[in-house]
Amino acid sequence: MATTDAVAFWDGVYAARPAASDPQPNTRLTETVTDLPPGDALDLGCGDGGDALWLARQGWHVTAADISAVAVERLAALVRSRGLGERVIAVRRDLHKAFPSGGFDLICAHYLHTPFHLDRASVLRSAAHALRAGGRLLVVDHGSAAPWSWDQNPDIRYPSPWAVAVDIDLDPATWTVERADTPRRIATGPGGRTAEVTDHVLLIRRTG
Repeated sequence: MATTDAVAFWDGVYAARPAASDPQPNTRLTETVTDLPPGDALDLGCGDGGDALWLARQGWHVTAADISAVAVERLAALVRSRGLGERVIAVRRDLHKAFPSGGFDLICAHYLHTPFHLDRASVLRSAAHALRAGGRLLVVDHGSAAPWSWDQNPDIRYPSPWAVAVDIDLDPATWTVERADTPRRIATGPGGRTAEVTDHVLLIRRTG
């Protein structure tokens, strides 16, 4: 499908729901990053911006990228209202076309799933190469779909963390897998609904 279709789809997803006034960070991010020294971070598919805002409050400088202009504009407004303009830059970026430039100490990609064509392995490989020495790439995928998810395809099969690592195909002399597991958690959705979901978590560190 064309890029214009992908943009229209994701703009529609965000426009169809009220703007988040206080978006919360993802659990897998906070449990991974809390003890890390702050540096430069890249949030791929930033969505409502909960991760970017949380990282900024921890002292990180964040580039937050999303294909949806609606999501990016809403995050930019939140950044301004919270006085975090020196710590968060929100940019519209189609990862199918170009990867954000720069070097980073942390790159996170939470639930980077789409019904449109996206060479995820290539995107994540580019992310790994954009890490500075000692930097980490955190990839969190759905292991199951919440009842409120936009994607309710019963036939979908989510790749395991190790399968994602194999697809990225990184040289073990330069990158080390620090975590690859499938923890469960209780997620909260619209209207306070809750459900148990499974995450597929992959954490890679650049060692050289």
